Amino acid sequence: MFYLQLRNELWKLFAKKRTYIGFLMFLLAQNVIILLFRFTNGPRLSMIRTLEGNGYLAQQFISALTVATFMLLPIAYLLLPLYVSLVGGDLVAKEAEDGTLRMILSRPVSRLRLLLLKWLAGAFFSLALVLALGLFGVVFASFWFPWRGMFVLIPEPEHVFNVLSAAEGLKAYATSHFFLCINAITMMTIAFMFGCFNMKPAAATILAICLAPKARFQTSLGRSPRI
Repeated sequence: MFYLQLRNELWKLFAKKRTYIGFLMFLLAQNVIILLFRFTNGPRLSMIRTLEGNGYLAQQFISALTVATFMLLPIAYLLLPLYVSLVGGDLVAKEAEDGTLRMILSRPVSRLRLLLLKWLAGAFFSLALVLALGLFGVVFASFWFPWRGMFVLIPEPEHVFNVLSAAEGLKAYATSHFFLCINAITMMTIAFMFGCFNMKPAAATILAICLAPKARFQTSLGRSPRI
């Protein structure tokens, strides 16, 4: 019964059109960033100067993994918290607003079990969104850039500067998404908590975005002295 109820919650979640807004926005944002990086000189020239100034051959590290990491940073900070909070705030508050929550509670299912099922559906969505973010980034960047080493530069306040081989870079890229999943589920959980109160779904989403910490891309990519 638990599996059937969870399947029903997932069906309700992914049957809504707004559930797919995050995936579509990721596709749009990533392709825009890739095209700007490919056909404009600003970000690319900055990377080339930084690499060559530190004694590295820039052509070996302007790659699909580097571009995927470069565009992951703004999306993880700005778009990911918004869309996981949007879904987390809707899970309970939207049912209460539509009047369907009272009918669900009339069934012989405890409130704890009902909330757990809804939270698991939100966690599954968060994992799927992060997986799509990482996978889309690497796939689309591979269309325009070669598969070579990985260069990571994060200025203030992290001071991250590192160059990795393609194999090490892919491993670090995958590891970073594990921690990004934790951040996404945390953001969704905060919005879910506010959605359990007597408030509108939009209010729960806004409160979660205002109070929850920003999703950060902090991994074991390595640190270096100030550049």
